[in-house]
Amino acid sequence: MSQALQAAPGRTAAAVRLDGVSKAFGSGAGALLALDNVSLDVRPGEFVCLLGASGCGKSTLLNLVADLDRPSAGTIDTGGARVALMFQEPALFPWLTVTGNLELALKMRGVPRSERRGRAADLLTSVHLDGFAKKRPHQLSGGMRQRVALARALALTVDEKDPDTGTVLLMDEPFGALDAMTRDLLHDEIERIWRERGLTVLFVTHNVREAVRLGDRVVLLSSRPGRVVEEFPVPMERPRRIDSTEVATLAGTITDRLREEVGRHGR
Repeated sequence: MSQALQAAPGRTAAAVRLDGVSKAFGSGAGALLALDNVSLDVRPGEFVCLLGASGCGKSTLLNLVADLDRPSAGTIDTGGARVALMFQEPALFPWLTVTGNLELALKMRGVPRSERRGRAADLLTSVHLDGFAKKRPHQLSGGMRQRVALARALALTVDEKDPDTGTVLLMDEPFGALDAMTRDLLHDEIERIWRERGLTVLFVTHNVREAVRLGDRVVLLSSRPGRVVEEFPVPMERPRRIDSTEVATLAGTITDRLREEVGRHGR
């Protein structure tokens, strides 16, 4: 998945490209087909949200793009971009400080020890956590822990020495466990960081309004096995409010389509 993308005639270059991707778990009669013939292009710098019923393969798709698993069929290309996956749970090491968690990620990236402390400080500034460098995870609120997790993901992707290297951030329901106000504040934060750093984001959520609030495009997957059944462009200007009339109207349309799809599968 490290080869440069070559756009086919009539097809634009993509930061993430899935062509006919299927994923089955197990074999024979007992095999479970999670994804079936999924094709999707995500443009460089685009923010794409994935929606679908529970068990439709959204998280499986992210794991495949992150190269944590292999597709049973089809191809995935990230064009040599750096890819990081951010989960719903922060999964920080409790015995390390905030800076220690970031420095560990930088060490994994091969960043020299002499540069790690400075880069960690810059990352904390980018997520508005100046002054919390020496705190441990249990001393932070849920929203703060997610900010650290976001900074860690950026540590694993962004290369200041090679800024032209693309960065793909995969987010698997990262705000699902947070209260509404904290989630709304983090929406502003991720949108700001996405703009400032030129990220390409593939974002999984069950919250339709969240998808419309954040996404340039919302992709709806069918119930298992997951297939792309419809895509909804989001033409609204940014910044958006999750409680705005425009967001609510489009979210209502997508919700009706999602209910139709879930009902069609008897779930």
